[in-house]
Amino acid sequence: MAAPASAPPTPAGLRRVVAASLVGTTIEWYDYFLYGSAAALVFGRVFFPESDPLTGTLLSFLTYAIGFVARPLGALVFGHYGDRIGRKKLLVVSLLMMGGASALIGCVPGYDTIGVTAPVLLTVLRLVQGFALGGEWGGAVLLVSEHGDAERRGFWASWPQGGAPAGNLLAVGVLSLMTTLQSDTTFAAWGWRVPFLLSAVLVGVGLWIRLSVDESPVFQAALAKAERRKAAQGAEQPPLLAVLRHHWRDVLVAMGARMAENISYYVITTFVLAYCVEHLKVEKQDALNAVLIGSAIQFCLIPLFGALSDRIGRKPVYLVGAVGVGGWAWAFFALLDTRSFPALVLAVTVGLVFHSAMYAPQAAFFSEMFATRMRYSGASIGAQFASVAAGAPAPLIATALLSSYGSATPIALYVTLAALLTVGALFAARETRGRDLADVGPGTDGKSARAPGETAASSA
Repeated sequence: MAAPASAPPTPAGLRRVVAASLVGTTIEWYDYFLYGSAAALVFGRVFFPESDPLTGTLLSFLTYAIGFVARPLGALVFGHYGDRIGRKKLLVVSLLMMGGASALIGCVPGYDTIGVTAPVLLTVLRLVQGFALGGEWGGAVLLVSEHGDAERRGFWASWPQGGAPAGNLLAVGVLSLMTTLQSDTTFAAWGWRVPFLLSAVLVGVGLWIRLSVDESPVFQAALAKAERRKAAQGAEQPPLLAVLRHHWRDVLVAMGARMAENISYYVITTFVLAYCVEHLKVEKQDALNAVLIGSAIQFCLIPLFGALSDRIGRKPVYLVGAVGVGGWAWAFFALLDTRSFPALVLAVTVGLVFHSAMYAPQAAFFSEMFATRMRYSGASIGAQFASVAAGAPAPLIATALLSSYGSATPIALYVTLAALLTVGALFAARETRGRDLADVGPGTDGKSARAPGETAASSA
């Protein structure tokens, strides 16, 4: 008789793991989104003052996009070591890197002080941010997924996903407060630096919480099995090569599933600030508050969509989000063009509702695709390689389309095409709800590739 994959976690232990992952991801996303919001609002004037406003915004988004280039590298490095030595250690490293880079961004002098060195330093620190985030996401969602049980994995694993809207809420909220208390001149001179410097304090809180949790029991069982296998058969295949050999199809599905989710999010939460402020001449505070309200609602919705995916499956919930955001893109810009604050709030909020339907089940969905000893690598590679083609250029492409056509119609079409790619990937995917993570073997059907006599716990 097969032994259980791992001992079920105590409710208190599981809640502690969820809290640690949520706080950690919130802080990391705060740092990451803070850069995107600042790029839309102020970096053009501070680091590219010799350009016209729209070109300065375009150049700021270019440095923003460069951070995504480092995310696949972070996924490879953190995934490799996370599958070898554990999830927890790598999550601590990623938090330190992200927080340190963000605090230093708050110290970089502007173009008027050190010339071209200023945007160069900004870009280098953005690369560090991207590298850290490339390793953060996979580890955080896996730590929760591997502690929880199959029956409610969608719900529990969705909580680290809540770190994205929570981080955006925190970043936009701090920026909104600074713009309310300061004039545009003061904010551009030094006020924008305060939220970045706060990262140092937030990292201390995150480390204290993250160091208090235990390593994933599923990973510990798999590591023990790997050590026995290594003693009998020699060194095992590196995680990256194992993923490409056994899970290449799942990597492609994950990348396709990310297209609509990633592109729509950065259009709705980042590009919207530039579109409203620079193109529509809407008050900066109104644009920030619309994103603030939408992010707060999204944070509440994510666990609900995660729980729904436990009842009806990951794919149906994800499909609703992909189809919805593809259609909503057209109404989104039509509402923004009214320049009405209630319409701005409605546009952003409904867009984030559809995004939540994709983002909430994503953690459990991707975790359930890969075997334990290659799960960190597989989930991270699938997610972060897609971000280079999706989230990285999204604000840049949207700004370029707006500059070329003077209309949001091509941008809405861009989001709709991304949604079609995601729908196609989901139809090619297998439903993963209910899989035992310790029983997922090197294949793609969720069945363990165990030798005769092995148990689920020993085959991971």
